[in-house]
Amino acid sequence: MSKRSFYAIACSAAVGLVLVIFFLTRTAALKTPPGDTANKSWNREAIRATYVASQLRETDKTHSTLTLSYDLENNTDSDFRLDAGPGFVVLSRLEADGSLSQQEPVRLSYPVFLPARQHARLAIEITQTFAWPSEDNPAYIDKLREFVKQRLANLQEFVLFDQSSRTEVKLPGVWQQLQETAQASY
Repeated sequence: MSKRSFYAIACSAAVGLVLVIFFLTRTAALKTPPGDTANKSWNREAIRATYVASQLRETDKTHSTLTLSYDLENNTDSDFRLDAGPGFVVLSRLEADGSLSQQEPVRLSYPVFLPARQHARLAIEITQTFAWPSEDNPAYIDKLREFVKQRLANLQEFVLFDQSSRTEVKLPGVWQQLQETAQASY
């Protein structure tokens, strides 16, 4: 075998080996790119939420907004920023089967900065078509309560997902307590 043939075979083998290594590592890299969070599980313990209050207000003549406020507790050594935008989703968990839904348009009222090991207030809003009754209407209070009841019927809780930090925050449903309180005030 000549030197020339030997070098040709050696170079071909080296190129082949390099290509095999490249394709094997590239395939693995495509499956889990650096910084990929798709396989990382959601952190459900980082932030705890407690219901604080609710408010119903007239947005305009044909719309009303139900605002639900929560106290957030950061149980980690990291700061969190919750802000509406890409990667931030607010879903409703349905009472019937526990599935998540975006049927109701729910949004964050304002951005929230939650420092490590501290508390902050968060509010979500549900705006819907609703002709605000006049205050002299005998059924004024009943109509307002019915609006709130319809917005929250069949909902177990709201759930916030921050995809950048893979954080899930459960906003507990207190609708039954609200209904019981409203009925007790008759």
